[in-house]
Amino acid sequence: MKCSRCVFAPLSLALTTVTITNAQALPLSLHPENPHYFLWRGKPTVLITAGEHYGAVLNLDFDYLTYLKELHSRKLNLTRTFPGAYVEPPTAFKIAGNTLAPAPGRFICPWARSSEPDYANGGNKFDLTKWDEAYFKRLKDFMLQAAKRGVVVELNFFTPFYEEKIWELSPLNRRNNINAVGNIARTNAYTLQRNGGLLLYQEAMVRKLVTELNAFDNLYYELCNEPYFGGVMLDWQNHMADIVVETEKPLPNKHLISWNVANGSKLVSEPHPGISIFNFHYASPPKTVALNYGFNKVIGLNETGFRGTNDTPYRVEAWEFILAGGGLYNHLDFSFSVGHERGDFVYPENQPGGGNAGFRRQLGVLRDFINGFDLVKMKPDPSFIKSVPETLSAYCLAEPGRQYAAYFFCGTNAFPKSFSLTLKLPEGNYHAEWIDVVSGKISSRQRFKSAGEVAITSPDCGGEIALRLRR
Repeated sequence: MKCSRCVFAPLSLALTTVTITNAQALPLSLHPENPHYFLWRGKPTVLITAGEHYGAVLNLDFDYLTYLKELHSRKLNLTRTFPGAYVEPPTAFKIAGNTLAPAPGRFICPWARSSEPDYANGGNKFDLTKWDEAYFKRLKDFMLQAAKRGVVVELNFFTPFYEEKIWELSPLNRRNNINAVGNIARTNAYTLQRNGGLLLYQEAMVRKLVTELNAFDNLYYELCNEPYFGGVMLDWQNHMADIVVETEKPLPNKHLISWNVANGSKLVSEPHPGISIFNFHYASPPKTVALNYGFNKVIGLNETGFRGTNDTPYRVEAWEFILAGGGLYNHLDFSFSVGHERGDFVYPENQPGGGNAGFRRQLGVLRDFINGFDLVKMKPDPSFIKSVPETLSAYCLAEPGRQYAAYFFCGTNAFPKSFSLTLKLPEGNYHAEWIDVVSGKISSRQRFKSAGEVAITSPDCGGEIALRLRR
């Protein structure tokens, strides 16, 4: 079989880079002093957001500029997007107003349409040997508008085809392309040996995206969303990581690569050497942070949901995950939809997750709180709390003897109006601030002296509260 580089030589010659007048010198990277966090535009960075359901670019009816302005106004700095190898029907996962389900004829992706009719969701079929320059123009404008507003983009190349009705819409499906490839079971699409001729086109798409977007600093790549479903093979994922690394080798910028490891908690095993971010879904409580902290990479929670539409579960998991040492949190916010790009869509009660303007403000409180510390000098460390009421869970970051951050939550109705803590602190004078995690207001300020151990009492609180403590 010919190598992909030979098959796609004409396409490779057609690859173009983009000049961005306000591009930063260096893209998002791991912080050299503490690689559990990012370094971006010269500052330690934690990525925190509540974002739309990944269709901002591929759905032509979605006004991404209004959406990005909303993220920026709430102090949120991340969004995920899918390029278009995967797209959903309106009925998928019972998501009302699903941005990943464009209306008929309103889907755009890296591949150009052919002259042959009958794509499954309207319009002509795709030619996998030709690029759609209108798509790349839209994608690069999305990247540029995000960059101007301090928003990092996770570009997720691929996603497993969970159901037949989803596979039926993919340009990689034989029925939707004119290239006689993809006549396979949906669970074979992301394999090296059983892919029905798709591998060459998958490689070419990754190379094209990586080359076109190289100039952007507000970017990292995720190889595949939820690869633990639908037959996605590990050797295929590692091959795609190799493609990213190989493609960027002669290019000016090198971008981080994310591996979506698991739903919930799992110890990472045999990661590809090019991986810098370990992302998890539905990881609450955040045991996965402690399990994988020793890898000295960013550990992220980049999808939430399926815990109802109330704010509380998602606010708790955000605070727990970041205060456990995580460096990235993305809440899947279903209040963003076509015509509701400000995030004001009123979804039904059976929506598989939540999201609203009030919750986005609450995530801004978390981002302000965490940015108030010299973060790269901190690590997970609850040892300064000698005793805490049994009804409370506590998640803590500390630079011993200098700065401490803690979040307290009780999952029962027995949460006291206030509670007492016994702290083990080096001798010295300390300043404590108790933060209301919903409003962001300082509930109480306290000054005290420690001779090695000291008791303090919280203000009245309604089930959860954060503590900022400095020597």
